[in-house]
Amino acid sequence: MLMYPQIDPVAVRLGPLAVHWYGLTYMVAFGLFYWLGNLRLAHQPYASMTEPAPWTRRDVEDMLFYGVLGVIVGGRLGYVLFYKPAYYAAHLPEIFAVWQGGMSFHGGMLGVIAAALWWAHTRRRHWLLVTDFVAPCMPLGLASGRIGNFINGELWGRVADPSLPWAMIFPGAGAQPRHPSQIYEFLLEGLVLFALLWLYARKPRKTGQVSGAFLAGYGVLRFGVEFFREPDAFLGFQALGLSRGQWLCVPMILIGALMWLWASRRKVEG
Repeated sequence: MLMYPQIDPVAVRLGPLAVHWYGLTYMVAFGLFYWLGNLRLAHQPYASMTEPAPWTRRDVEDMLFYGVLGVIVGGRLGYVLFYKPAYYAAHLPEIFAVWQGGMSFHGGMLGVIAAALWWAHTRRRHWLLVTDFVAPCMPLGLASGRIGNFINGELWGRVADPSLPWAMIFPGAGAQPRHPSQIYEFLLEGLVLFALLWLYARKPRKTGQVSGAFLAGYGVLRFGVEFFREPDAFLGFQALGLSRGQWLCVPMILIGALMWLWASRRKVEG
């Protein structure tokens, strides 16, 4: 059994300015996307595509800009609508208080999809080609965010057997040892999903298959990890004893699987 290492959530203090580790993990996530996006330009069909224009580093930069907006706006609105709609309906100004915390992955994902749709429309590109490009670049960014959750000592796991070598006591979570679910998510939704999706996407795939694989893969891994993660106290368990996060993963899995099947039956590649 381990004790939480009591990491200061503030990385650097410059007078009245405090730079938080969580914010830095977001910066790392965006940097990883830029790096992987440029590597992705060498993959097919993007490396040989010339219509309506070749894919370039400028495209990666523009997608990153729109993606950042999608993550922040979508993540915040997702948290407001999926987790605390009644509270924020009574406290509308607090919707904009992002520094108080409260971001939703599922909302952020919808924000990224909306950003991809807009970018594809303005560049006259097939939007599923855009989401196929983006999907393998996302898991390492998610992994970075989970490190931020761990540093903040938040989103801890359910009570664990004290004999579990990596069970951990988190401040604010009582004296019982818990699963470090942030690390589970870092490993599964981050590193494992990245490795599988990156290898899968390196070979030519039909348009939509990579996006479908990401949705289904993340949904399955997150659904499983949620069995070890403590549900939000203000929500508790939902129908069938599942968490809110698990129920949000169900449509992801179904849509991802159906998208992959639909794409696999198409005759035209890329």
